[in-house]
Amino acid sequence: MPGTTDVYGTEQLPGGTVDALVIGGGAAGLNGALMLARSRRSVVVIDSGAPRNAPAGGVHGLLGLDGTPPTELLRRGREEVRRYGGLVVTGEVASAAPAAPSAEGDPRFTVTLADGGTLQARRLLVATGLRDVLPDVRGLAEHWGHGVVHCPYCHGWEVRDEPIGILSTGPASIHHAWLFRQLTDDLVFFTRGAELDEDTRERFAARGIRIVDTPVREVVTGEEGDIAGVRLGDGHLVPRRVLAVATTLRARTEGLDGLGLPAEELPGGMGRRLVSGTAGTTEVPGVWVAGNATDPTAQVGASAAAGALAGAHMNADLAAADTEAALAAARRVGAPA
Repeated sequence: MPGTTDVYGTEQLPGGTVDALVIGGGAAGLNGALMLARSRRSVVVIDSGAPRNAPAGGVHGLLGLDGTPPTELLRRGREEVRRYGGLVVTGEVASAAPAAPSAEGDPRFTVTLADGGTLQARRLLVATGLRDVLPDVRGLAEHWGHGVVHCPYCHGWEVRDEPIGILSTGPASIHHAWLFRQLTDDLVFFTRGAELDEDTRERFAARGIRIVDTPVREVVTGEEGDIAGVRLGDGHLVPRRVLAVATTLRARTEGLDGLGLPAEELPGGMGRRLVSGTAGTTEVPGVWVAGNATDPTAQVGASAAAGALAGAHMNADLAAADTEAALAAARRVGAPA
């Protein structure tokens, strides 16, 4: 399956049925595709071109590649998949559903793209990632991925020693406070109406974390375009350079309803994920899921590893199906007339 450049449109989509279709071109999807392509499987990756970490300046905590810009990491990944014959298509999935299985009962799926193109596949890897939902605070979204961060392991070193504010969104924000306190001595926790028990308040005081109970009105942008501080409901400005927010994490499932993949709510109102088992297996035969769509807190390295494991298991499943099909064919040939 040749392909050396990004494909736009559907004129180069393969005919027939491919071994594996990967929905999502991030770290999980590309690494799953890489494992499958290296096993000489026909693989197509559908990439919407909107990775979650696009606003970030670099990927961190990834051994040997720390600081690599996300776009560069994905560019390299696409090249590697293509090197082994995989095809990477830029597009969005409009619908995906099971189709009639083979005579031996091997699963089949039909996937339709937003521009009308269709693909047939024996196996699916859903690696669509997730969407971060920010709290509704005026001026917050424009700083997302820069002055507004969500992960101390992804961005912590880069904001060390800065005046940091935690905008409370739920129980996870208390955990956030402990982690970001490791990075700065100047930490303010904006409760935004959340009730903190006396034990938590005592622990915050012991760690030198200041609590602001006054409602938050807006995030104020400075003259140079960065965060100047947080304006409270009483008009007071609390100077801050960085804001940490525990976002609501929601798996991207647009176009996937026809697969019937089970999903579940995360504890503490943190969001929603697709349910998966060992190596990304799902309750739907022939469908695997990997990366942030099922493990919302996984960093790039963990997502890539999950994709690789899912890809290996998909190849093993395909190998077993190929063997059953070959055996059935041999028995038909050898059967008496």
